[in-house]
Amino acid sequence: MIKLIVGLGNPGRQYEKTRHNAGFLFLDRLVSSSNCDWVREARFDGFLVEIGVAGSKVLLLKPDTFMNRSGQAVGKVARYYKVVPDEILVIHDELDFDVGVVRLKKDGGHAGHNGLRDIIAHLGSKEFYRLRIGIGRPPAGKVVADFVLSNPPKNEWSLMLSGFDLAFSYLDQIIAGDMPVVMNKLNSK
Repeated sequence: MIKLIVGLGNPGRQYEKTRHNAGFLFLDRLVSSSNCDWVREARFDGFLVEIGVAGSKVLLLKPDTFMNRSGQAVGKVARYYKVVPDEILVIHDELDFDVGVVRLKKDGGHAGHNGLRDIIAHLGSKEFYRLRIGIGRPPAGKVVADFVLSNPPKNEWSLMLSGFDLAFSYLDQIIAGDMPVVMNKLNSK
């Protein structure tokens, strides 16, 4: 059962709709459809809100730190609310998937993703779930950092939103802990 969903991104208007903020964008859409508002919690270095999904209360977190320090907020919230790693779902951008492709997995390394690296360090575990949102790879010759920190064109934005909608359709099952079923369906699309 998932008790904490973390969206990864960078704070600040200049990063608001960038590819690297896929996790923030996903949670913002979820929160707006739930008629809730984010609350800035300085003690947790982030924005929190509690919503009801599948008959359960779930905490949503957007760290208010830069991506490479995301673990600070995740660690603080997990310790305070006594949430163990396998009750956490982290939503992040994924270079290795085409734009809009969405996959669910548990554990693994950070694959160079600095947000995941910091979360693993602060939790002392990699045993959390990840919902990976495909953003594609940059064209040849383009620097990866510049690519992930840029806004996608309209056609890519539409594909990302379609990926979000697909993931939303499985959210009840994810929260309830039906991970093998969701992985089988979502990861085969």
